[in-house]
Parts: sequence; structure tokens; C-alpha cells
Amino acid sequence: MSLLTGKVALVTGTAAPNGIGRAIAKRLARDGATVIVSDTGGVLTTEAGDLDRADLLKGLVQDIEENGGARAIELDVTSADDIARAMDYAQESLGRLDILINNAGTISGVGPFLNTTPDQWRTSFAVNMLGPVMLAQAAIPLMRAQDGGRIINIGSTGSLGAHAGFGAYTTMKHGMVGLTKTIAAEFGPDGILCNLVCPGFIATDMHEAANTRIASETGTSVEETRARRYADVSLRRAGAPDEVANMVAFLAGPEGSYITGTTLAVAGGVPLGL
Repeated sequence: MSLLTGKVALVTGTAAPNGIGRAIAKRLARDGATVIVSDTGGVLTTEAGDLDRADLLKGLVQDIEENGGARAIELDVTSADDIARAMDYAQESLGRLDILINNAGTISGVGPFLNTTPDQWRTSFAVNMLGPVMLAQAAIPLMRAQDGGRIINIGSTGSLGAHAGFGAYTTMKHGMVGLTKTIAAEFGPDGILCNLVCPGFIATDMHEAANTRIASETGTSVEETRARRYADVSLRRAGAPDEVANMVAFLAGPEGSYITGTTLAVAGGVPLGL
């Protein structure tokens, strides 16, 4: 029997073709969970062009069905109505919700601190902070009713330190530390565990696009850009989305049964800007 057989997981932010959310969803399904994959509607802009998020989710479901069960729903994490519908779907269609992965995020507000606008801060707060709060508030009653569950928040090394130019993002990701510890402290007696996984440089489509952009701006090759960016990473490379998914799967499974309220970096030893 697989480690997560009989469990139901909801993962937010899973549309990106080479994203962390997609890797997590596929890993949880491989471990036996039925996975509800979700993302906002509309278009995802990539270097390869504009892609339809709904089509990307359908493709992910097809990939997962080879190893486990999957369902796809549209879910805007800033919408209380969407969140309520997601919880109703889990309860009515699958009978339970055991695992919530708060992965959806935005880098709204990246740039010099004095140039960031109130709207950028509001967007960052709504997606990176309030969305996970509302999802946890909606999921916890379901988990309580079945004697436990796991909530795994996806932060960043920006949850642990700070680098210039990421003010709004860093502030919200720091807030995820407090949210994680609060949920762990308050709902541990109900068997609900909550942890924060903090990726560093991960070779997602967005990360590789940034490498290409930086190389163009600085007149260097992409290989030179990578070497410079990873010079302070102990392993001298970016991680793979699957390496983040491995940690999430551990925390979601039976081997993570006595771990809660923790913040775990999956970052190859990158300095945290403390």
C-alpha cells in the first residue's frame, strides 16, 4: 500500500508546466493520494507563449491518472466563494480533505522599495498571505471532523531572510512563518500538523526566464549568469521542483507524524540574507 492511499489532497497553483505546485501534485498522487489540482482561470504567460490554465490543468490530470487519481478545479485563492466551492467539492465528491498545500503565490511588488505601490502590496498580501489564511480556515473544520490532517505552506528563503528589491514578497513570506506556527500551536490537539517549506533557487520556468533576462541585461551568457547566481549556494546549482516535492511528501506522509510548526529550507545551502 502506498503511503498516502485513501488520502485527499488539495494543491493550489499547479498550472505552470515546470512549477513546484505541479511537481508536488504529481508526487502526492504517486504516493497514493487523490489530488485536487487547482489554479486561477485565464492565461499563463510563459517564454513559449500564452497558455490556457484550464488546458494545463487538464494535461496535469491526465499525467497524474497514470499513477493515481486527480481532479481539476478553478480556484482563485483570493476569492472566499472559490475557496468555499473547493471545500464543498472535496467533501461532496471525495468525502474528505486530508492535505492542504498552500503553494499559489505572486511576486507582485518586486523592485525598489520606494517605488512599490499600495496596490502591489495589497495584491501580494491577498495572494501570498490572506489566501493561505482563508484556505486554512476553510480546511481545518473538515480536518477536525476526521481527526486530523496536514497543512503545508510553501514559503521561500525570503521567509527566513531578506534581499533588496523584494520587499512586498519578503514581508508576506515572513508572515507565513507566523501563520504556520499559529496553526500548529492551536490545532495540534486536533491532530492537524502544519509546516512551512522554503525553496531557494528552483529551476522552474519562471526561474529560468529570470536567468535569461538577467543574462541579456548584463551581456553575459545564461551559463555565466547561473554560475554567478549560484556562487553562494553550497551545492552550486538550482534545485529541481521534484526536490521540493520530496520534502512536501515527507511532511504529508506517516513519516512526518511528529513534525509540526517547523520551517524547513530546501535551498542547497543558500545564504538567507540574515
